[in-house]
Amino acid sequence: MVSVAIGIGSNLGDRQANILAALQRLRSHVRIERVSAFYESAPADGAGGPAFLNIAATLAFEGSQADFLALIGRVEYALGRSHAQRLAARLVDIDILRFDGATHPNLNDRPYNLVPLAEIDPTVIDPGDSLVVKRTRSLHFSTDRQDDEPEIRLSLNRVGVSGVRRIVHLEIDEKPRVYVAEFSMVADLAPDRAGVHMSRFSEILEEAALDVLAQEDHPARVEDLAQAIASEIVRTQKAIRADVRLQAQFGLERWTPVSGKRGEETYTLIGMAHADANGTRRVIGVEAEGMTACPCAQAMVREHSLRELIDAGFTETDANRALDALPGATHNQRGRGSVLLGVPNGRQALRVEDLVEIVESSMSSETYDLLKRPDEFFVVNKAHHNPKFVEDVVRGILARSLDMYADLPDETFIFASQVNYESIHKHDAFAEAFGTFGEFREELRSGRYIKQKQNLAAWLGARDEV
Repeated sequence: MVSVAIGIGSNLGDRQANILAALQRLRSHVRIERVSAFYESAPADGAGGPAFLNIAATLAFEGSQADFLALIGRVEYALGRSHAQRLAARLVDIDILRFDGATHPNLNDRPYNLVPLAEIDPTVIDPGDSLVVKRTRSLHFSTDRQDDEPEIRLSLNRVGVSGVRRIVHLEIDEKPRVYVAEFSMVADLAPDRAGVHMSRFSEILEEAALDVLAQEDHPARVEDLAQAIASEIVRTQKAIRADVRLQAQFGLERWTPVSGKRGEETYTLIGMAHADANGTRRVIGVEAEGMTACPCAQAMVREHSLRELIDAGFTETDANRALDALPGATHNQRGRGSVLLGVPNGRQALRVEDLVEIVESSMSSETYDLLKRPDEFFVVNKAHHNPKFVEDVVRGILARSLDMYADLPDETFIFASQVNYESIHKHDAFAEAFGTFGEFREELRSGRYIKQKQNLAAWLGARDEV
């Protein structure tokens, strides 16, 4: 991949739409990294037509300069540009400003290219040309019903969009990966505003994603993305507060316990953030599947088996020795556990691989998509030697988190939950716990029940659950 800077201009028709269409066609072949605002200027000497609208963009491209020239030629042709007359007005014009470190020799004589490029490239000096004017990066109409006063002046707690799906590039397991993430973005609505700009949520999402991903010295993380979006909603929507939740499926390499077969197990990544006038807070977490074996049914089977062995002539001592050597029969179920952690001021990045380990190891056994017969035995045997109630799993998640992150402050927030999809009951079993590290540490230290622990909404500063 080579680094490329381009300028895109248009002075015919819907200039903004032409430029955006060119960017959209380029996306299929390049990785767009930064895009400037729109800038308007008169046509260059000798060129005809109305004023030009221009942007600059930096991108990564795999191929030679000849390949890239061919690509932009195809894009210009597809958008209707005619090369019949040089310097004629045009629907779209794409110029290479820099390719793999080599700068266009006439760039300094082109303020319409140089000014937009200086906005997104710190190595370029803005010439300060007053004839190149920055324009707002959207269409504007005088009608703005959302900013009017509503007929009924009452505030609303949560207004926004949900189920928004986007491709995101995030670092998991110290590797950059691509995921399909689902977002929900909501804001509080003041009583003097009729509504929020729903379409603006998607625009905020795109811009925040680009800003976070552009930080080369700071790998993109789910909590950074959620925080950036929440902050931007408060700023641009004039919201009292905003909450963002995103989740994405991700995979981690795993090896089956006995046969050693390589596979990739799927987990759910969760990021949440809250923003208001006082700042932002965020949490990160995971969901993972495993299995549990019921301790209650196992204890009843053992008690019954003990009586059966004694009736068959075994001494009680020998019967107990036999039962100790063998896993007891019981019913088991698939479970889904989750953990969310929030660190004050976001001062420590948490590895999702560690969070997965905390959740999986709190159940009776982890599970795998691919299992050979020896692996099946290993998982079943492990689970039945390690029976767990749903409550045991949640307490295990809490204890393992407190142990693994013993250096985190008392203000750190934790939420843990487990759902067991019961095999013999016509209901599911569920347990959850939440609070700060300090509250749980105090319970362990003093044995005193703390009735009112901090919940997720209170820790984030939100009004209710994100």
